[in-house]
Amino acid sequence: MDSSHVSALQLKHAGIERQLHAEMSRPMPDAVAIQSLKKRKLRLKEEITRC
Repeated sequence: MDSSHVSALQLKHAGIERQLHAEMSRPMPDAVAIQSLKKRKLRLKEEITRC
């Protein structure tokens, strides 16, 4: 894969990380949202490592 694709994936991964941190910082975090974000983040990480 070209480096611009990997860079785009890394930016998405970082964005999900920020969303995850924000959700976990809330007084009443949404467990379903956290689980969904973690799954999306893991899929992106796997795709990045395949590149």
